Amino acid sequence: MRLEHVSRPARPFSPEFPASDSCAQRSAALEQLCVEIDAAFAAAEADRRASFGERVRLALQRAIADPGVLRPDQRVSNPQKYCRHLLAADPLNRYAIAALVWEPGQASPVHGHRTWCGYAVIEGTLDETLYRWDAAEHRAVQTRRHPRATGAVSYVDAGRGAIHQLGNPADATARAVSLHIYGVAGEQIATHVNDLLAA
Repeated sequence: MRLEHVSRPARPFSPEFPASDSCAQRSAALEQLCVEIDAAFAAAEADRRASFGERVRLALQRAIADPGVLRPDQRVSNPQKYCRHLLAADPLNRYAIAALVWEPGQASPVHGHRTWCGYAVIEGTLDETLYRWDAAEHRAVQTRRHPRATGAVSYVDAGRGAIHQLGNPADATARAVSLHIYGVAGEQIATHVNDLLAA
């Protein structure tokens, strides 16, 4: 597994990714999550057998166990599309952490990942639709769909081996909130993570 990100030309920060003072005012749980991600990098560099992905999953699991991991302003939604809040950016540009807030009926596009990433559901239930890449037809083909309830945690490496779409079902009665870690610098989080694909 390669842990460094692929460099691509940076584009301006997306307005849907507010860069607020939230990076400077992190909760204790978010601070601990950063410490654990740093430790996962150190372990992976020291011992190739160390499971980086498993360490990220466990760190996310511990972070979301604390109900104070996010402040109320980091749970604010956008009625037009799911809202993303940048929470922390690694000073070495190895990762960035964001909260995504989903109103009923809001969903991501179908996408693979240009980098490793992990997410955990903090509040509500997300629907995850999984796809496989059909190289002959040059499109993503749906394979299954399942709910991801509060407490669900996932990690994937970069590539088209883990194509999916996440969203809050249209018939949901409340918003959903998830916590995401991406292997990119903070200023690249809106432009260098998703590999958008036709389905």
